[in-house]
Amino acid sequence: MSDQILLFIPMYNCERQIGRVVDQLTPRIQALLSGLIVVDNRSTDKGQAVVAERIKSLHIPANVLMNDGNYGLGGSHKVAFEHALSHGFDYLLVLHGDDQGSVEDIVPYLERREHHGLDALLGARFMKGSKLEGYSAMRTLGNYAFNTLYSVVSGYPIKDLGSGLNLYRVGALADRWWLKNANDLTFNYHMMLKSIDRGWKMKFFPLTWRESDQVSNVKLVRQSLRVAEIALRYGAMRRKYLASDYSGRPDGFYPSTVVAGNAC
Repeated sequence: MSDQILLFIPMYNCERQIGRVVDQLTPRIQALLSGLIVVDNRSTDKGQAVVAERIKSLHIPANVLMNDGNYGLGGSHKVAFEHALSHGFDYLLVLHGDDQGSVEDIVPYLERREHHGLDALLGARFMKGSKLEGYSAMRTLGNYAFNTLYSVVSGYPIKDLGSGLNLYRVGALADRWWLKNANDLTFNYHMMLKSIDRGWKMKFFPLTWRESDQVSNVKLVRQSLRVAEIALRYGAMRRKYLASDYSGRPDGFYPSTVVAGNAC
């Protein structure tokens, strides 16, 4: 029996890029997938209309979900995690909607079924075989520094704290421990530390990462301080860190509405 893989594309104000992302889904890639959800976090541009038109030509079930509130990137992940759990998928594949990564990079691993036996197969921008296009030297150096810091505090060799191309085994998400993760751009940092703490089996793979017409929503100095704080809190107060809820939504409720779909 083939794997039931759900592709999740988080989208926020990426009208110029989202069409290119959906166009990545060639017949070869669609053959690996059982469904697609694009989760729109209250975009103010016309990206939703672009996606609604593009998914009409796909040969897999595809829906566009609009978050009922602004949940942040992490909150959109929680919407997708819950969708994958409630609809019986085996794996959730994450591909960011700003067209920095290529889903083709993970295809050989899926075709060879190298994800079997893993809880996460994670794209890495900063390992042997990876290629960065248009990525500044300062940001590259900063990422290497944070990868090292998190590797030290966790005792696990981390190659990337959060690229936009990752695969998760849905069964490993079943007890919903990720609901306590922050809903903002630090979601993946919490995800990494808690996955390691839970003894997840993970593998990193190299990818190509590009920056062209994307507009970053990251305030680098503030974000860097928050990223460092998370690692230091884990290292110094691990038990307290793991018990804390960083979401700001203790009810764990992230409703969304289907606003478009195809005929599959």
